[in-house]
Amino acid sequence: MQKLLLLAVVGFGAQLVDGALGMGYGVTSTSLLLIAGLSPALASASVHLAELGTNVASGVSHWRLGNVDWRLVLRLGVPGALGAFAGATFLSHVSTALAKPLMAAILGGLGMYILLRYAFRPPEVAQARRSPHTARFLVPLGLAGGFVDATGGGGWGPVSTTSLLSAGRTAPRTVIGSVDTSEFLVSFAASLGFVLNLGLLGIDWGIVVALLAGGLLAAPLAAWLVSRIPARIMGVAVGGLIIMTNLKALFDATQLTGEQVTVGFTLFAAVWLGLTAWTAWRHERNRRLTLALREAAEAEWSI
Repeated sequence: MQKLLLLAVVGFGAQLVDGALGMGYGVTSTSLLLIAGLSPALASASVHLAELGTNVASGVSHWRLGNVDWRLVLRLGVPGALGAFAGATFLSHVSTALAKPLMAAILGGLGMYILLRYAFRPPEVAQARRSPHTARFLVPLGLAGGFVDATGGGGWGPVSTTSLLSAGRTAPRTVIGSVDTSEFLVSFAASLGFVLNLGLLGIDWGIVVALLAGGLLAAPLAAWLVSRIPARIMGVAVGGLIIMTNLKALFDATQLTGEQVTVGFTLFAAVWLGLTAWTAWRHERNRRLTLALREAAEAEWSI
């Protein structure tokens, strides 16, 4: 029972991050399930089955708040579903010994991308509520995002959200809401791929239900916070957390000694905490500067 409650908390936290940043549910949940001892294929299958419910809740919440561009959802989600099915089929036929470090490398790479992206080049802020991107851009993006999502146990958000935000042509709330909504198609296709290749006997439904329950509770809150939370700080914090949870699997695949592993963890933790503090300081400095400029402009206007 205690384990299931802990997993529900994991699901709540992962969905809160995902709904606010447009990424993080799969990579966070899968990383922790790997630590708990699940095989890569079962961990990814469990997360994607749970995401079927959280994606619906998140999509409805974003739709009610006007954060969804349905044209973007379909143009991104359909190829994403095809890529996810292919990724689930591939992962189901890879040996556990090879799949675990492979998945940890994918998750760690995604975590590094999120950390560095939000620390040094935060996404551009646009105002367009409908995406101007064509199928030429969205179809390859969806295929790649879906494949990475299934093979890495997460990655739809880091690939799709960051690419769309980096283009700086669509409002962040529309990008995040549309990517979260389209993720239902990706999760459904990935789940179907795992079920057809693995069956249902190896899946622990207690884990799925616990993750789902936590995610359902967090989805409305995350949708509300999407335009109110300092995404830059959260992006750095979440990226570092994802890397930390996957370092052990990567270190286990090497010939490093226990002392070297400890030094590696310590060095990364120091860098991560330093980057988080620096990002928070820059965010506060920019906020105060913007406020001061606004007050100066208002004072000049009143004269």
